[in-house]
Amino acid sequence: MSSPLVVQKFGGSSVADADRIRRVARRIAREREAGTSLVVVVSAMGDTTDELLALASAVTDEPDPRELDLLLATGELQSATLVSMALHDLGVPAISLSGAQAGITTDGRYGKARIAGIDPARIREELERGKVVIVAGFQGVGVAADGRAMPTVDVAETTTLGRGGSDTTAVALAAGLGADRCRIFTDVPGIFTADPRIVLDARQLDVVGYEEMLELAHQGAQVLQVRAVELGWVNGVVIEVLSTFEDVPGTRIMEDPLVEQRNKVRGLAHDRNVAKVTLVEVPDRPGVAAAVFEPLAEAGINVDMIVQNIGHGGATDLSFTIPAVDLARAKRVLEPLVRDLGFREMTTDASVAKVSIVGAGIHNAPGYAARMFRTLADAGINIEMISTSEIRITCMIAEDQVEAAVRALHAAFELERPEAPVGTAADAGAPIAGSAR
Repeated sequence: MSSPLVVQKFGGSSVADADRIRRVARRIAREREAGTSLVVVVSAMGDTTDELLALASAVTDEPDPRELDLLLATGELQSATLVSMALHDLGVPAISLSGAQAGITTDGRYGKARIAGIDPARIREELERGKVVIVAGFQGVGVAADGRAMPTVDVAETTTLGRGGSDTTAVALAAGLGADRCRIFTDVPGIFTADPRIVLDARQLDVVGYEEMLELAHQGAQVLQVRAVELGWVNGVVIEVLSTFEDVPGTRIMEDPLVEQRNKVRGLAHDRNVAKVTLVEVPDRPGVAAAVFEPLAEAGINVDMIVQNIGHGGATDLSFTIPAVDLARAKRVLEPLVRDLGFREMTTDASVAKVSIVGAGIHNAPGYAARMFRTLADAGINIEMISTSEIRITCMIAEDQVEAAVRALHAAFELERPEAPVGTAADAGAPIAGSAR
């Protein structure tokens, strides 16, 4: 009977210094001794990525994207080689691989590449030799649409996957290798009903469905990268979030067979990396919205919440949100359109944030939006924009009111309490307070 194969991922805080790297190596060695075949993905040590970005910015105001990706990829390579060395010191056979050596190919976009494919042949060979395989996360080799290396010469180019990309590396490898599980080790023991640094009585969840986790990640929960959750969902990879520093149960992210038996609101997310753009007196005619959003898409800027007022007198106001880090670039893209399309003006506001309630079935039961809005109103918090999905309600508010909003909503939906089972008064239509989850 073959041994189980598990992909593990250790974040930057888990490998932040030599002591922590040795601790991670001991954990890996214990699991290997128990008979598990291991592929381990590592992030850069501590704040290495931020430090490398700062170095690049000290050299030039606009680092070349190709050179920046090659620079940033060195952070994960450092971690991978050091973890492998620590395992050797414990007598554990191990080998470190770059993303390219591990067979990870991407779509070739610098800074925000998406994984295009996994060729796990080299990893399988090393596993068959009895080694623990340590893979540098966050990186791969860019390929063109026709499958050739980027650029179209015989030279492979290193690309990076964006913030949190090591999560995506781990889940993609688990899918490509058919691993039994993907374990994400970090500095928190699992997924909580809210950020425990803000809400002291936030409760850890045992199981979160893929769809709910995708919404939580997209709306600002920073435990997992959005793309990692997407890959897990599409490929049916069970993802487990665990603490590097405590041997306690974590949170499993998987298809949740009890989703209908759980309370409606599972958790809260918030995101401060938001900016609002408003185009004032936009000509109210076909094609204008496309003329605005197509250039933003081509520039790689994600647009989230969109609100357009009813037009009067041939003009309307159009507001939308983007990541705050993209605001300067978005302004450069949009400023020519203000002149070309005849907007009166463009205004921007980076002092905003999003807060969301998330849970399967929110829109199948009445009262959740009303309770959310009333809770924010009672806390003196103004709502600037609203967006919804089947399992989420998001409000844009002032950034300096985020923590008050999160605490008020957590209390209003009583997320600190154990989830009520199906058949309680809450599910029968009783007042939401105390059971609407």
